[in-house]
Amino acid sequence: LVSPAYVRQGCEARRSHEHLIRLLLEKGKCPENGWDESTLELFLHELAIMDSNNFLGNCGVGEREGRVASALVARRHYRFIHGIGRSGDISAVQPKAAGSSLLNKITNSLVLDIIKLAGVHTVANCFVVPMATGMSLTLCFLTLRHKRPKAKYIIWPRIDQKSCFKSMITAGFEPVVIENVLEGDELRTDLKAVEAKVQELGPDYILCIHSTTSCFAPRVPDRLEELAVICANYGIPHIVNNAYGVQSSKCMHLIQQGARVGRIDAFVQSLDKNFMVPVGGAIIAGFNDSFIQEISKMYPGRASASPSLDVLITLLSLGSNGYKKLLKERKEMFSYLSNQIKKLSEAYNERLLHTPHNPISLAMTLKTLDEHHDEAVTQLGSMLFTRQVSGARVVPLGSVQTVSGYTFRGFMSHTNNYPCAYLNAASAIGMKMQDVDLFIKRLDKCLKAVRKEQSKESDDNYDKTEDVDIEEMALKPDNVLLDTYQDASS
Repeated sequence: LVSPAYVRQGCEARRSHEHLIRLLLEKGKCPENGWDESTLELFLHELAIMDSNNFLGNCGVGEREGRVASALVARRHYRFIHGIGRSGDISAVQPKAAGSSLLNKITNSLVLDIIKLAGVHTVANCFVVPMATGMSLTLCFLTLRHKRPKAKYIIWPRIDQKSCFKSMITAGFEPVVIENVLEGDELRTDLKAVEAKVQELGPDYILCIHSTTSCFAPRVPDRLEELAVICANYGIPHIVNNAYGVQSSKCMHLIQQGARVGRIDAFVQSLDKNFMVPVGGAIIAGFNDSFIQEISKMYPGRASASPSLDVLITLLSLGSNGYKKLLKERKEMFSYLSNQIKKLSEAYNERLLHTPHNPISLAMTLKTLDEHHDEAVTQLGSMLFTRQVSGARVVPLGSVQTVSGYTFRGFMSHTNNYPCAYLNAASAIGMKMQDVDLFIKRLDKCLKAVRKEQSKESDDNYDKTEDVDIEEMALKPDNVLLDTYQDASS
């Protein structure tokens, strides 16, 4: 039908795609250079036709046969319908879904390779779980329950983030909150209080120490090495919340060092925050292969393949070189963001808090706002929110929040009484220079608007008929927008 020369040329072209796929299967590592879409789609289609729901002569008479009513849904999932795992183990191979099972194995292998590349070189095993970080931590705690039947408590250096706190409650344990200590501007782990609480409660009654790496400034990553030594000395497990720490060489180095000098049983990280995929997945990793397998077997039933598919496509598209480039750019953006916030803060008689141990998040004081008006700080936050600045948080003094029956004073500031109100911003993976520039521009306008509003309120002779800039009027939030911001930030 076609000239043999053309056929040979076409076969050679196909073999170049197949060569990349063969290397992936042989090595189980992220390719150095990212794949193009045609190679990716060929690979995914080859895997999908290995699943029973895509067999041409399939005759399904069971209750779970991979039937999908909508063709759009089928295409969205590349016809991977069976999910991953079996009823007793999320990492097991499914007889009906060889393609999905292979996808799951390859994804876990690639993610393990990336964790090593990011700095945790001695990690033994990991797996992708279709739950976000909080529920993945819960799964770790439930696995430890069977090993430590007397345990009732989890020791938790305080971090004001609800999901990691609720993960302990959901697992049925009592969190023992250890307040942080203020060192300069930074909030750091109170090691003496942790060890004293271990001795007071008794090691057998403590399920684990639940530490944190990535966090909002002025809190900084926990002293993981010292905590790991305490865990090793008292025979207590150690679970690390590494939510968005994969993108930080400093956070990953802390985990590596903690495992080297002491004990870390598992560390959990989010897929969306570290790999820029939709929310819904996490990676549970550790240094003891058998314990990580125990956690995977604790997951009941099969699981969605979507998070695995998303991160597989992303890593194959980027390649290890592409991911390393993103990590490098994130560090550069952190320095740039830090310099820009520092300049802006000084222009308003504020300052950038000195938090050198936090490699991702920054904080700028809002003392002058807080001194003038009780609600001025929150007003600034609502102004940023209505101007489509997402991710920035303003933290007023003295807010009280109750989470699952536990009351926290100074909630969002990680301590009962931080010395000043402040604003947070973070340099996360994927951030661009134009994002920083636009944020600084809008923050500048919002600060001016808040200052102007305060001066008007304090001036008894203010003429209310004076012309006001329309854009600045748009900055002033009504009560509904203020309430919306407060709900979103909490």
